[in-house]
Amino acid sequence: MLNEIEISRAIIEEATADLLHNLDVEVAIVGGGPSGLIAGFYLARQGHKVAIFERKLSTGGGVWGGGMLFPKIVVQEQAKKILDEFGIKLKKKKNLYASNSVEVVAKLTSRVIDSGVQIFNGISAEDVLIRRQKVCGIVINWSAVEIAQLHVDPLTIGAKFVIDATGHAAELCHIVQNKVGKLNTPSGKIEGEKSMWADEAERQTIENTKEVYPGLFVTGMAANAVFGGPRMGPIFGGMFLSGEKVARLIHKRLF
Repeated sequence: MLNEIEISRAIIEEATADLLHNLDVEVAIVGGGPSGLIAGFYLARQGHKVAIFERKLSTGGGVWGGGMLFPKIVVQEQAKKILDEFGIKLKKKKNLYASNSVEVVAKLTSRVIDSGVQIFNGISAEDVLIRRQKVCGIVINWSAVEIAQLHVDPLTIGAKFVIDATGHAAELCHIVQNKVGKLNTPSGKIEGEKSMWADEAERQTIENTKEVYPGLFVTGMAANAVFGGPRMGPIFGGMFLSGEKVARLIHKRLF
């Protein structure tokens, strides 16, 4: 016989256990889009304790919508190896490869979870922890609390490193800039995203993936927003390669 109280008990016990286990991690990733997922996968595969905090109920960021709601994305040759690793089907189109956007998100998310990454959905990062001029964690709350503008105090997650994978908004970088006044950019400020230029944007997404303040790394579209790169539209190779790069950079620092 099904018992509603036992159903509730199972959910609360398991969810609470997951959160308690991840109150202190090696890497906290804010944003479960393509670059955040890829970063989490490669870090966890190296044996690191990683948690992803995603504001929405679903992972995948802008991948779901493909290009103008056509459920297709493309990647260039350099990124093909990453999608191949996840078993994602690709169709060659001249110098590009097309893939089903729903398949991409589903397979990425499944493999990321299997790698050991804990994904927390419906949770937003509203602030960061800074100690001795280094980001060492994030301040979280339920997204529903944020949307309703309720006065509810947040909780904290400790981390050796934090990744801003929040896309165009570069939310954590804005928070840190407001707190400390200066980032590791040419002007010391967030440069702002430029207009669409796919070829240049893909290159700069990878180039701009770096530590923007001690303990805080930026990846994916957030990297171009912070360093003044252009946007690229529904080509995602740079996003995947950016996630791979930030994982590599942080892995070196953890050993």
